[in-house]
Formats: sequence, structure tokens, C-alpha cells
Amino acid sequence: MTDASGSASFPHDFRRRWRQYSFRTLSPRTSYALSGILAFALACWLQWTEGSPSTVLLAILVCATTGALIVLLTRRLLLAVVIVVAQVVLITAISTAKHKYMNMVLHAYDIAYYLMSSTNLGFLITNYGWSILPPLLAIAVAVLVATIAWRIDPVRVERPVTAALLLVFIAGAVAAGQSVGERRHMQFEYRGMYVSSFYRSFAETIETLMRGQLMEAAVASARTPRLASKVSCTPLLEPPHIILIHHESAVQPSLFPTLQYDRRVDDFFRSDDGHSYRLRTETYGGASVLTEFSVMTGLSTYSFGGMRLFVQRLMTGKISETLPNILTKCGYRNVMFYPMTRSFTGAERFFKSVGITDLRDAKDQGASRENERDRFYYDNALEEMGRHFATTNAPLFTFVETMAGHWPYDETYEPHLDVPGGGPGTHPEMHEVLRRLWLSRLDYQHLVGELERRFPEKRFLIVRYGDHHPMATRVLLGYKDGTEAEDVLVARGSIGYQTFFTINGIGFKPEFSSPDILDVPYLGTVLLEAAGLPLSDAHVGRKRLKQLCNGLWFDCPKREDLLSFHRQLLDDGIVSAR
Repeated sequence: MTDASGSASFPHDFRRRWRQYSFRTLSPRTSYALSGILAFALACWLQWTEGSPSTVLLAILVCATTGALIVLLTRRLLLAVVIVVAQVVLITAISTAKHKYMNMVLHAYDIAYYLMSSTNLGFLITNYGWSILPPLLAIAVAVLVATIAWRIDPVRVERPVTAALLLVFIAGAVAAGQSVGERRHMQFEYRGMYVSSFYRSFAETIETLMRGQLMEAAVASARTPRLASKVSCTPLLEPPHIILIHHESAVQPSLFPTLQYDRRVDDFFRSDDGHSYRLRTETYGGASVLTEFSVMTGLSTYSFGGMRLFVQRLMTGKISETLPNILTKCGYRNVMFYPMTRSFTGAERFFKSVGITDLRDAKDQGASRENERDRFYYDNALEEMGRHFATTNAPLFTFVETMAGHWPYDETYEPHLDVPGGGPGTHPEMHEVLRRLWLSRLDYQHLVGELERRFPEKRFLIVRYGDHHPMATRVLLGYKDGTEAEDVLVARGSIGYQTFFTINGIGFKPEFSSPDILDVPYLGTVLLEAAGLPLSDAHVGRKRLKQLCNGLWFDCPKREDLLSFHRQLLDDGIVSAR
């Protein structure tokens, strides 16, 4: 085909020139040598980046399996090695970019998450368009190099030999995967081990896709009653203003009988009824996002299987009835004081989707360090309360997250302050944790005093909870000093997952019911009950489960009731888990 000037069209001309270009075919010896060098370099890279010997072996064997499969299909050895190397480079590049912008690395479910949803893909392109270009360029280069390898490789491997090796590699990869053990619960939030983490994520991704939904639930039944989400909320009395406080890495020292400390700090963990309630969370030493999710949504992250590490991102916009949304129906204005940047793990997008209409991050609040004292966030909240009460009579929901309790604990926090820590023989890190708990106690007393002084006519419900243990408690759980928090693997019934929650009132006495140990998904129901607000059908269902399961959620002995409740949430559109 020619254009008006008689010259060949560009695509035709390009193909003709490409076919005419002479690639020099390598000798078999050179092809084998080049393949060996690339494979050796790849193995060295994986040994350097993939952590322990078991995860390194897993990554190498999966790469070998992928390469053997390509050889079986094409019989070309050099092509297979080039494609495997390109795959590792691409995984590493995308993981690095994703961690930079989202604080998480690549997961196999990302493929389905973005490609199966135009909304999610649009969000990715709109917000991270330029960051997508390097991976696309890497793919283009990989295709070009693979095409060249196809043309210059003279080696043709016999398929029976390849098939035998493929079976050996598959068996080795399966055995290596089983020997690796449980993946660190925050692996996808840390740098490194990108390749083995990505490969291991395929199992949970396939499980999720085969289940057809993210959340575990009973089989649909026509007999399942509907959960009517109340479209309005009319409390019998004027509702109290609600303050929900998320204490970073805070745990009651009374959990450890051998620990010596100033017992006056125990009152920091008591509710108005004199009880010290335990909250059973679903993470140890980190991953606050899991606790945030359960408190906001009333769901257990365990119900999402291997995808639970990503529930905030995966379930953004898919839950219609959340704690802040319910409070909005009751006339509340919702504001959050967040100690991180709004882009951290996609926090702003998640919190806005659950009903937080006004999010103040660290920059908005004028934070000068990553772990300001609790009093810093309380004072910001108090100032906003003053502005709110001066302009409206609407009730206010204030969600405050603190940060002083966050590690590292080998540094003395506020060293100029002489406050009680641990007794003689206390581990230095635990001593520092106890100091910070005392400071939190002082700052909470400051908050209560200011609320009573500034707003004497107002009623406040204050609900506080610890999001997970500080990693300093690992030595009290039988682990060696220096053990990483992600390597502290304790049973769900262990005190390693138990923190606290308190219910306190200013200007009124809250009434609520709770067992001594409460699983975190129930906390929102207890809060609504203590505030005297009407419960939606879903929260009535949660209250029933709380009584039926004695405060347990995922481990409830009446598991069929729990899964039926999940089915109701899905069928009635309260939760969309696809």
C-alpha cells in the first residue's frame, strides 16, 4: 500500500525493514553461556533481596518453574531465561513504585483489582498516571529483548527433558512454599522480598477468585431475613458528642503479672463502671490499618482470608453502613485527627468512603515530628470543638489517633520529663513503653479537664482503645530480645492480641453491655449502645452475635450464625465484597 506520494505506509515499511534486518544467530555454546550467566546473576540477585534461605529457595524454584514452562512451550532456553529475568525486574520495579506511592508492594490480586474494575483502573490512572510509564516502558523493552532472543537463539531443548525438569521444579517449589511457613503479617508494607511475596500471593488470590467474593459467608438462602439499614436516626434524648481515641501501640501492663510498674496507671484502663475491659485485636506490633478497619466497619479482617492485609484498600467504597455513616444519619458531623499523611496506605480515600467528611492529617495539624504527644492531637481537637460548638448545635463525632506509643523504644521519649517507668529488672524497651503510658495518662487527664472547663454544659462519650501491642512486649510473650514484630506468631487466643477499651462519660453515665474480653468488630456496636443511639438491624445482629458468641467474632463457636450474618450483609447490599 502506498500513500499519495507513492511511498510505502509506515507500518508496512517498518515490518519490511524489521524482517530484512539480519540478526546474527549465536552459536549453541554462546547461547548456553549467556543463558547461564543471566540465570546465575538472577540467582545472586534473589539471594541478596529475598531474605531467609527458605524464601530465596522458593523464589528461585518458582522462577525455574516459569522458565521450564516457557522452554516446554517454545523449546528456546535463552528466550525463557530472558523472560524470567524480565519478569523479576518488572515485579521489583512495580513493587518499588507502589511502595513509594501507596506504602504497599505488589500483590497478585492487584491484577484482578485494577483490570476487572474500570473505577479502580481509572483511579490508578488519574492519581498515579506518570508513575505507570516506567513499568510500561520496561514491558516494551522486555518484549523487544525477548523478540531478539527468539531470533538469535539456536538452542532447541527436547520437550521430554523439559517436562521432567518442570515436574521436579514444581515439586520443589511446592515443598519450599510449605517450608517457608506463615508470611509476615505486614510483609506487603515493607521493602524487600518483592518476588517471593508476589509469588506467594497467588495462592490467596486464586482462593479469593474461586470463592467469588472477598468475604467469607454462608451460601445464599431464600430464608435469610433482610437487614434493613435505617435511613434516619431519632434518638430519644439529645445525643452526646462522641470522642473516639485510637491509642497507638498501647496495652495495659496488668496483662503481665510479673511486670513491676506504678499501679496508679491502671486507672487509665478503667471504664466508668470500674471494669477493665480487654479488646482482642487482630494484629501484633503493627498494622494499625487492620484495627482501624474493624472499628469503622464492624467486620473482622480474618473473614477476608489471605487478603486481610489489604482490606482498607480493597473494601474502599464497598461498605454502605459504617460507624461514621450511621452517626451521620443521626445528625453528627464527623472529623478525624490523623497522625500520618493522608496518602499513607490510601488512608484518606478509605476514611472518606466510610463517612469521615473532615480529615486533618499531620500536615494539616502542624505536626513537627512523626510521634507528637497525645496532648498535641487533643489540643487540636479541642480547638475544633470550640469552633464547632460556636456555630452549630449538631452533635460532633471526633476520631483522634495518637502516635506517642509508636516504636522505636530504644530512644527516651520526652527525656526531660521524670515519669514512672518499670521497676528493677524491667527490659529497657518495656520501661520506655511504661513511661509513654504514663504520659498518655497525663495527657488524657488534660483532655478531660479541658472538656469540663471549656464546655461545662456539654455531654461527651469518650471511647478509647489500644490498636495492638507494642513490639516491646515480645520478651514477655516468650520471644528473644530483638525478634521482629512480624515474627511474633501467637495464637488468636493469646494475650499478645489483647489490648483494652474504655467507655467513659462526661455529664452522663453511659450504659452498655460487654463481656470482659471483646473482639474488635463489636466495638462500634458498644459505642452506639453507650451513646444511647438507635441500633440498625445490622448492629442488632452484631449485638445478638456478641451475646451468642460471648464476645468472640471469627472464632465464635456458633460459626454458622456468623456466616449467615455475613450472607445477610452481602445479600442486602450493606457489604459488596467482589
